[in-house]
Order: sequence, then C-alpha cells, then structure tokens
Amino acid sequence: MTQEQLRLAEDHAQTAAWKKFGPYLTERQWGTVREDYSADGNAWDYITHDLARSYAYRWGEEGIGGISDARQRLCFSVALWNGKDEQLKERLFGLTNGEGNHGEDVKEQYYYLDSTPTHSYMKLLYKYPQQAFPYEQLRTENARRTREDPEFELLDTGIFNENRYFDVFVEYAKAGPEDLLIQITVHNRGPEAATLHVLPQAWYRNTWAWGYENYRHRPQMQSVRSGVVEMAHQEMGEYRLYCDHPLPGTAPDLLFCDNDTNGVRLYDLPREGRYFKDGINDYLVKGQRQAINPAQRGTKVAAHYPLTVPARGSQTVRVRLSHASHAHAAPFADFAAVVAQRRQDADEFYHCLQEHLPSPDARNVQRQAFAGMLWSKQYYYYDMAQWLDGDPDFVAPPSERRQGRNSEWRHLYNADIISMPDKWEYPWYAAWDLAFHCLPLAMVDAEFAKSQLRLLTRDWYMHPNGQLPAYEWNLNDANPPVHAWATWRVYQMDQKLNGGKGDLHFLESVFHKLNLNFAWWVNRKDRNGRNIFEGGFLGLDNIGVFDRSSPLPTGGFIEQSDGTSWMAMYALNLMRMALELARTNPVYQEIAGKFFEHFLYIVEAMTKGGDGSFNLWDEEDEFYYDVLHTPDGTRTKLKVRSIVGLIPLFAVEVLDEEILDALPEFTQRLRWLLDHRPHLAALVSRWQAPGEGERHRLSLLRRHRLTCLLSRMLDEKEFLSPYGIRALSRYHHEHPYRFPSDEADFSVAYVPGESDSGMFGGNSNWRGPIWFPINYLIIESLQRFYAYYGDSFQVEHPTGSGQLCTLQEIAADLADRLSKLFLRGADGHRPAFGTDERLQTDPHFRDYLLFHEYFHGEDGRGLGASHQTGWTGLLVRLFPQP
Repeated sequence: MTQEQLRLAEDHAQTAAWKKFGPYLTERQWGTVREDYSADGNAWDYITHDLARSYAYRWGEEGIGGISDARQRLCFSVALWNGKDEQLKERLFGLTNGEGNHGEDVKEQYYYLDSTPTHSYMKLLYKYPQQAFPYEQLRTENARRTREDPEFELLDTGIFNENRYFDVFVEYAKAGPEDLLIQITVHNRGPEAATLHVLPQAWYRNTWAWGYENYRHRPQMQSVRSGVVEMAHQEMGEYRLYCDHPLPGTAPDLLFCDNDTNGVRLYDLPREGRYFKDGINDYLVKGQRQAINPAQRGTKVAAHYPLTVPARGSQTVRVRLSHASHAHAAPFADFAAVVAQRRQDADEFYHCLQEHLPSPDARNVQRQAFAGMLWSKQYYYYDMAQWLDGDPDFVAPPSERRQGRNSEWRHLYNADIISMPDKWEYPWYAAWDLAFHCLPLAMVDAEFAKSQLRLLTRDWYMHPNGQLPAYEWNLNDANPPVHAWATWRVYQMDQKLNGGKGDLHFLESVFHKLNLNFAWWVNRKDRNGRNIFEGGFLGLDNIGVFDRSSPLPTGGFIEQSDGTSWMAMYALNLMRMALELARTNPVYQEIAGKFFEHFLYIVEAMTKGGDGSFNLWDEEDEFYYDVLHTPDGTRTKLKVRSIVGLIPLFAVEVLDEEILDALPEFTQRLRWLLDHRPHLAALVSRWQAPGEGERHRLSLLRRHRLTCLLSRMLDEKEFLSPYGIRALSRYHHEHPYRFPSDEADFSVAYVPGESDSGMFGGNSNWRGPIWFPINYLIIESLQRFYAYYGDSFQVEHPTGSGQLCTLQEIAADLADRLSKLFLRGADGHRPAFGTDERLQTDPHFRDYLLFHEYFHGEDGRGLGASHQTGWTGLLVRLFPQP
C-alpha cells in the first residue's frame, strides 16, 4: 500500500482523523439561499459581493484556497492585496444571475492542481493582476451584452497583458491530522518588480451571535510571541498558528479583529470600540488604524507579509497551523522536508492509479480532474427548523418564509462534508449531480463515495414521504432518479478494489431507502397510474418547448419520455441490487421479481402508450418524444429531437445465466410472468435466447428501435459531434421546432453554445452543447448492450459512412471524443480552451485545466460554470483503467 492508502485506511478505521481538516470552505457564501433572510426570496440581492466582507455569515464561511475543520469552526484562507484594489482579495468575485448576460458566473482565474483524498497534500493556483482588478468593467460590459453575445471574462479585459500578474501557488502538507504546513509561493510573471501583500488568515466561524446557550462562548485568538498566535475554542481545544519570519530577526505584523458583522457600515450603528470582520481590510486598504485591535486578540487574525517580488522572480511565505499538542520549538525546521515528502506521497499514489495511462498529458489532465473533485468538498450547513423560525438573538425571519421556499422540509438537517458541483457557481449539493460525482470519487476514496450516497437517504435529508432533496433553491424539485444506478456502480467498483468482497451493508442500507423513493415516484409522478411518468424539468433546464416544472401555458400536462425512461432504468437498477442482496438473503429474490414486473409494465406503457392508443415512440420519425395532453383531450407529440428521446437507451440490464441458476425463486417468478403474461413477454426481446456468454438482456429497446435510435445518435448532421453527443439534434439548426398557442408561439432551435433563453436563469443550455453525464450514461449503456450482443450487432458509425462498428467500438470512440476536449491535439491545442491564444500556448496557462459545466456542440470550447469538475469529472473514468 502507498502512504496515502495507509492514511485512508487509518481514517476509515478512525485511528487517525486525516480528513479532519480539508478544503471545506466554500468559494461563495453570499447570494445563497441559506444566507437569504429577505421577504421575497431574492437571495442574490440580500447579501452581495460588496457587502460580504462586512457581514458575518450564519451558515458557512468562504475564502480563496481555504480550509477548515470538518465542522467548520476553525477556518484558514489566503488574502491578497496588490496595493491598487479598493478592497482585499479575500473572496472570489463574480456576477449575480441578474448581472451576467448568461446568468451567474465567477470572473477569476484559478485552478485546482492537486489533492490526495485525505488532503495530506493539496495545491491550488490563483492568478492575481498587478493592476486594479476590473470589477466595474466586468459588471458594465456583461450588462451591455445580450444573450446572443458571449460572456465577457477576466482574460478579455486585457488585465493579464504583458504578464503583469502574480501566480500565487498555495500548498498544504499535513505532518499529522492536526498539523498543517501551508506554503504560499508568489511568482511575478511581469517585466518589473512588483509589490504584493500576502495575508494568511485564520478565523472562527461566528456561532456566538445566534443566541443559543450551547454556543454563546466566544473563542479567542491572541498573540503570545513574535509570529505566533494562540487559539482557544471550547469544543476544539487549543491550536497555534506559526508565521515564518521572511528575514532573520523580522516577523510579520499580526492583525486582529472579530468575525462580527460591521453594523457601522451596513446599518449605521455606533462602533462602540468594536473590531469587525472587515477590520483587516479597512486597516490595510483604507488606513483605518482603529479597525484592528491593538491588544492583539480577537476571533480573526492575519499575518501581514508585504513582498516586493522581482521581475520574473518569486518569494515564499510559510505558516503552520497545529494543535497545541504539537508544540513546535522550531516549527519550520522540518517544513521543507515534510512538504517534499507529501508531494512524493501524492506522486506515488497517482502513479499507482495511472500506471495504465502512458501519456504524460493524459496523466496531467486526469490528475487535475481528481484535484478538482477533491477540492470541491464543502461543509454544508442547513438546519431547516432554525432557518424557518429564526434565532433567539437575530431579527425574526419574514413571515412569508413560513409558506415559502422549502417550508415543507422542516425535518431537514444538513451539517456534513458534501461534494459540490462547483463551489462558486453551485455551492450547494444537487441530488443527481452528487450521484455522478461518486463514480470518480470512488476511484480514489470509495468510503467517501459510499458515505455521500448514504447521506441523501438519511432520515434528516430524505423527506418522510420518500423524496430526495433536490437542491437548496427548491428542495421539492425532482432530479432524475440516478441514485440507485450510482449506488450499484460504486458498489461494483468497491467490490473490485476489495478482491471481490462487496460492502453489502452499504448496498442494503441504501436499497431500503430507495424503495421508499421509488414509491414516491410512482405515487407522485405517475398522474394516471399508467406507468407513464412526468417529473418536471428533470435536471435538463431548457431542453423542452416549455418550462416543464411550471404550469403549462396550454394547460394540461406532459407525459415525459425521459421521466418514463428514467423510471425504467430505476426499476432495473433496484432489481439488480436486490439480486445481489439475494445471494446472501433469499428474501430479496421476491423483491427483485417485483421490480422486474414493474419494469415490464413501464416497457408496455412506452411501447404501446399509456392507454394503448397513443405512443411515446413515433413510427414515422423512429424516435421518442414527449406528449402534451391539453384539457380538451388533444394529444400532441412535441417533436423535438433531443437527448430526451435517447434516454430510453439507459434502461438496459444484462444478467448472466449464473445469476438465474443461483436464484431459483426469482427465476421461477420471472418465467411465470413471461409464460402467463404473453403480452409482456413479447416486449422483452430474445429473453429466452442467451447472448454472448450465456447472458440475458432486459431493455426498453428491441433491436429495431435500438438500431433506429443509434442511427440518429451517430449521425453527424444530428447528435454526433467531434467531441461527443449533443444534447439537441443539429437538425433543429435549420428546422426549429415550433409550437403555436393562443398565448404565444414557442420554439426550440439548435444553440450549440450558451443559452439564448432565460429559462431556469439562463446559465445553462441543453439545446445543443455536450454534457458529460448524459454522454457517460450513453457509453455505459452501449457497453451493456455489447455485453449481450457481442460482435454480432454492428451499425454504421458515423451514420452514412459505410463503416460498420460494434457497440464496444462505438463506446470507445465516444470516450475518445470526450477525452479529446482536454488533450492536446496535433496542433498542440486543447479544444476546451477555444480560440484563446494565451490559454493554448502560454507556458503559464496551457497545462492548467478548467473542467466546465458543458461544451460547445461544434468546436468543443468550455462553457457554463468554469469549475464544475463535479460531473465533468466523469472524464477520469474514460481513460484506461488499471
């Protein structure tokens, strides 16, 4: 085992809490639902970026390259000042949903470069301009632009011209679980010497202002000698922050204030001798000496290092954060050796993981993708009862809250480390995003991946009615039910890593809760009890003609091809989990049979229509569509060729003959259904005829429909792009789908880049770009179909090329197309970087990766949230596996 694997084992065995500290600070706490105490629920305007430096948060903390303990009591991050900005750079800047021409967007340049799963070593890069940060230019230019224009980014301002910027590398290395070494290396990339103020800062999250007896104690930080801060917390005990002397005989100034709201600035209250959260900012930037505590104590501290960095040179700042039990007489004597050893440990860990990956470029891409996944962990705190009712010492929340957003989720209590989609743009969990995250995470830390899947099914997350929480903006929304799929896949991955021994306790505990969730779907989303499901937007934002989560302008409802297909997949996933559990407990055979039967009824509904007279399958177009039911009884197929019609591919399971032989009760029930319900048996193509290796297939698609869907999907004039499968067919570029109504005319056109629609805030687009989660599921589905058909089933790829390929070859080609987004091509360019010459060729940019939310359907450039390693992190699964 590698040293990092040993640390993982110790942490899992609870013999050493290696994960006690990690990158658990969010990158944006302002503008979140949790911090919103407005009457109208406009979270973006309640606390703005400008107000954030003065406001003590209620539910979490933020910072640049920051860390905290796992309950986010003690926090650490890096603040910077170039001497030109009107405020410290201690939080990332971005535009709100209303300010951006394509919704909210971070306007910074930073990269997650490395992390081990225990965070024993981490590395981040932040690029800070030497001139004044162009806050106002970014606001005004994006406000001027329309939805038809691209976003105006920090690179577009010219602020990095002539290389007048600092590369600030932040590294963390753990000498022990509570002994953290932090090294901040500043490179001046410019042609002249430049000054940068570096401020490593530590603070306690404000819990003392809430008014609860258990939290009234105010922790304390104070200077005890030159460059040393002593910290005391009632729960955590004592820690020390050691600040290295930049030159012999010199020490950084220690600046103290309190993590309290600045009522003087925000509410025009008297100062009364207090030192507020923004005190260090006001002291350094505004010269207000009264803003910091001359007694050198408080609940927030920064060590001030003013550095003059020579042209193309570098300087380093070193600090050490340690529990008092690690008393260091010479805290920096072993510093360089520990940092070097942790770097080596990280290299050793990833070398073992990447031994089947020969390309240095591919190894770099994959390792940075893992870094993004691991850096995107966040402490997420949301006590719904307290949020709805308010705190004893706070002003009561507005009365509208009692019947407003999330008021039906009073039971919800979240206080955990959770994998986030993107810690700036989406600093909250989303149910289906989290399921996808768990597959890449399982490759490096299966225990953490399993804990994430269990988390959402816990009683204090899952609604008593069985619904999983969607995301904080609307916990009631329905995300695609992929939790069972992810649970089964993570179980398989973990089983392989453990020599064939599966974690049945994990599988069984999640399975029982998902039974409740499956029942919720059946009872709430099958309007007429006909196994045709709705579900709303189902994570696909603007994919449809209408906003599928809102009342339809036509009245009536939509029978959703994707909702129904997801439920067929869900039934098969639960059936497969039950079969695995039945190997050791025969009771599960009967449960598996029930899910098999439910799957057959969904197949029947999709094949013949819910009442046998109208079909989601269109014989003329040979494609699946949503069906609109209007109050006058009219049914209309909404003929939009989108991934909604490809999702039926995902409902496929292949069973080995060995499973059927080992589980006779399930097999008997299965055969009884096929013998006594011939109308259902006819829907299961070639069940009695084993495929490759004595395997049997269950699928929504018989061979003819599978061939038809693949013909469209693999057509370069429709779904197939050089970089994967588009979310909407290119056919709609010249043939937009139009739906006229009395109120308005609606249309859907192919838009390969950013959204031209304001639907769901306009910050995502499913009408043409390439999205990793759907592409990944397509690849897995093709592999399962191949497991049944083998080489006997071949189709043209691309359609019309005359080249016949097996499904396995097609899956491999799609994986290559997706990987190609990030890898250097023959011209040395990475498609995800677009046409930006600096990103493509500059040695200080070209090998640093961003993993965007989605990608342009034609040229592959990255779009949407720029740090959504989250589900785009599925990329790591597309490279060769050990």
